[in-house]
Amino acid sequence: MQAKITKRAVDSTGPSSVDQFLWDRDVKGFGLKITPTGAKVYILQYRCQGRLRRYTIGRHGSPWTAEEARAEAVRLLSQSVRGVDPADAKHADRADITFAVFAERYLNEHADLHKKKRSAALDRQLLRSHVLPAIGARRLTQITRGEVARMHRSLAETPIAGNRALTLTSAMLSRAERWGLRPEGSNPCRNIEKFKERSRERFLSEVEIARLGEALAEAERAGASPPSAIAAIRLLILTGARKSEVLTLEWRSVQFERSMLELLDSKTGAKVIYLNAPAIKLLSDLPRLAGNPFVLPGEREGAHLVNIEKTWRSVRKRAGLDEVRIHDLRHSYAAVGAGAGFSLPLIGALLGHTEVSTTQRYAHLGNDPVRQASEAIGARISAALLGATADCRAS
Repeated sequence: MQAKITKRAVDSTGPSSVDQFLWDRDVKGFGLKITPTGAKVYILQYRCQGRLRRYTIGRHGSPWTAEEARAEAVRLLSQSVRGVDPADAKHADRADITFAVFAERYLNEHADLHKKKRSAALDRQLLRSHVLPAIGARRLTQITRGEVARMHRSLAETPIAGNRALTLTSAMLSRAERWGLRPEGSNPCRNIEKFKERSRERFLSEVEIARLGEALAEAERAGASPPSAIAAIRLLILTGARKSEVLTLEWRSVQFERSMLELLDSKTGAKVIYLNAPAIKLLSDLPRLAGNPFVLPGEREGAHLVNIEKTWRSVRKRAGLDEVRIHDLRHSYAAVGAGAGFSLPLIGALLGHTEVSTTQRYAHLGNDPVRQASEAIGARISAALLGATADCRAS
């Protein structure tokens, strides 16, 4: 949003489920960040010596009013024009800052600017839940390997969260070295062994897929679940796509004549998802809502479907699949392909894996074998959803 930042504008702007930003119309880069908890913080985004930086001026209220924060923004901008980076000057004044203070800078100047929103949100969650309670009060330059190791060991009952917290802490302390806030090569996270993680993958058998198909049909007949949520579940298992890719899918990305989805962005960047005949039929039968660009519209005008968890819990209970997660539908798509005799590199191509070793193994494949695999897997899953059998072994 862009408007003149005044007391009235600040007071009338409320929180939402994610950080909101109000940018000033008159002073370039001067803004107000509204967090989901309702905190209102004045910020300045600027370029200095070719780098994009974000500076936290302070919270709205005492001592910062809208006018005082604007005046401070103008002063800081004049420094940046002269080649003096206000952020560096600020942190030079507080060279021995705490990890918690550094974490705020890391989020504002790195995570928010260079990471996807979901990744930045995960960083915040890990910091709030695990890292800051353990080392947030420690001076940035004095954090030791023993302290980090203790934090990691305290999360032994949740090894995935523990490993993620360790990885984030290591990345942040490496960033502190780059910014000159810690000595080079001093990262205390080095040589801390990560926990072994048990795989949580669950594959549906074709018999279970048949039960899922029956449960979806029952839910559809009963009218107990939104049709868009039922369509989302079917599309997930027919394509092997990620939930975020399906829920945010726009009609402009659906290329019926080329039998593919062309996604401009995803967890791994731009990608293509090949559509098999059952998936094309499903998409063709979906209604289009005037003024809404999304394939699966949500409740709010012009918005996409946000949450299918309620529908998924109901459907999986009907099917007797209580322990199955939505993401397991993606695994099941791959498992059906493997069971049909298709090679792992080919299945990797369908799923859009980005690991270098996997990419090198299937980079030579053309579109035809990938399309054939997509069609065969789709036929097999569609038949299972309908309670029938299909012969789709790879030739």
